[in-house]
Amino acid sequence: MSQKTALVIGAGAFGTAIASVLANNFDKVILKVRSEDVYTPIKENDENAVYLPGLKLPSHLVPALTWDEVDELKEGNIELIVSGLPTAAISGFYKENLERFQNYLEEGIPVVSLSKGIDPVTLEMADDLFYEFFPHHKELFTFLSGPSFAKEIVQAQITLVTLAGRSRKVLTSVSQMFESPYFKALPSYDVKGVLLGGALKNVLAIAGGVIEGLGYNDNTRAAMITRGIAEMLRFGRVFNARPETFYGLSGMGDLILTTTGGLSRNKQFGLELAKGRTPAEIISSQRTTVEGYKTTKAVHLLSQKYEIRANIFNAAYEVMFNEKEAKEVIETLMNTPSRFELE
Repeated sequence: MSQKTALVIGAGAFGTAIASVLANNFDKVILKVRSEDVYTPIKENDENAVYLPGLKLPSHLVPALTWDEVDELKEGNIELIVSGLPTAAISGFYKENLERFQNYLEEGIPVVSLSKGIDPVTLEMADDLFYEFFPHHKELFTFLSGPSFAKEIVQAQITLVTLAGRSRKVLTSVSQMFESPYFKALPSYDVKGVLLGGALKNVLAIAGGVIEGLGYNDNTRAAMITRGIAEMLRFGRVFNARPETFYGLSGMGDLILTTTGGLSRNKQFGLELAKGRTPAEIISSQRTTVEGYKTTKAVHLLSQKYEIRANIFNAAYEVMFNEKEAKEVIETLMNTPSRFELE
C-alpha cells in the first residue's frame, strides 16, 4: 500500500540508499541535506554526485535544504522519519531541532535510526541518545542494521537487514514500509544486540583492512572474524543482549560483509593505516564518516570499565590511538597464552 511522505535526515551514502528503498512505497521521499553540492545534483539530475556518483535515484526522491522546504514539499502527512546521521551528530542535531521532532512524535510518526557507533565520551549508543531526548516516545524508535552497502542497495541488489525496537506494532508497520522485491527489514526486540553488532563490527572491519594491507590472507581473516565474534559476545553479555543476535544479520552478517567486501569504508581505513598513514591524515582526506574509528576508542573504554576481555578490539586501539606498529601488536596477540576456545 502506497504511503504519502517519508522524511530522511542526512544525505550520506547510506541515508540516500535507504531513501531510495522507501521510494518503492512512498509517493514522496524528502531527503534533508546540509550542503548545496549534495542538494543540486539530486534536485537537477536525480543523483547524489558526492556520495553515490553515477547512480540514478527515483525522481520522487527530492532534496530539501531547509525546514521550510520540507514543509512545502511534503504530500499529506509525514508517515515515517529516518535518521541517517552519524552517532556523533545525533545530540547536536536533535537539541537544535527538539521542538519539531517532539511534534512529529506527538503525531505518532515512527523514527528509524541508521547510526552505527558508540559515543567515545559518554559511551552511549543511538538508543540512549534518542531516549534521553524523547523519553516519552521510546516505543516509536527503531534501529536498522545489517549487511548493506549503500551502492548495492541503490543497484537493487537483494539485501536483508535487522530492524530492532520495543513495540511489535511499530516494528511490523515500519518493516512493511521497507518491503520491496529486493529489500527486507526483519524485526527484532534486541535493540542493544543489534546496535552493538553494528558498532563493533566496524572496529573489526578496520582490523581486517590492516591485516589485509600487511599481506595476511584468508586464514588470518577467518581467525580474526571468528575470535572477533567471541569478543562481541562478551560485550553483549554486559548489555544483556541476546547471543543469537550476534550470529544474525546485524552481527555476523554485517561483520562478514565489512571485513571482506571492497566497498567497506572501515576496511579501506584499515588498508590505509597499513600503508603507514595516520588516522588524522585519512579522516581529513575524505568526507565520508568512518564510524569505526571513534567507536574503537569507546570500545576500549567499555572494555576497561566492565573488565571485558577484548584482545582484538584493544589491539586495534593500540594501533589507532597509541601509534603502535600493527605488526608488533599482532605478534603480541599471537604470544598471549592459549586458552580453551569457548572460555
